[in-house]
Amino acid sequence: MEGHGYNYERSDWWNHIVKIASPRVVVLEDLDDPPGLGAFIGEVTANILRALGCVGLVTNGSVRDLPDVRLTGLQIFAGNISVSHAYAHIFDFGGPVAVGGLKIEPGDLIHGDRHGVQTIPAEIADKVPGVAQDILQRRRRIVSVCRSADLSVERLRAAIKT
Repeated sequence: MEGHGYNYERSDWWNHIVKIASPRVVVLEDLDDPPGLGAFIGEVTANILRALGCVGLVTNGSVRDLPDVRLTGLQIFAGNISVSHAYAHIFDFGGPVAVGGLKIEPGDLIHGDRHGVQTIPAEIADKVPGVAQDILQRRRRIVSVCRSADLSVERLRAAIKT
């Protein structure tokens, strides 16, 4: 390693990022044991990633500078929060990683929300919005029956069956 070892001085991975089709999501595997002792992502790196067209970042490591990172609009899924960046550095990029037990290959389609992150097989990606809409409608029907003034076990069973 040369210099301070921190990621600002290692910019070759940025060239790789801009070759990825939009929307870009960066996935970083923290190889420390345990991961996340120091944050690789903070205000500066979040702004760099947004400037490079990234919309999200997934890591088993940690993040810091939460108020400033939030202002960037970068969606981050991290293992934890850290007060410092420590001696984080990149030693490889462009290959498969394992984050929180999830194996992610370059080019994988990733879905994330406040509950976590998962990959979606490309062959079913076009079906996901329709199936998600069906699930939401079914859940709304069931919840509506649960909240109704004339709730009965029979109405609840019927709502679940449909």
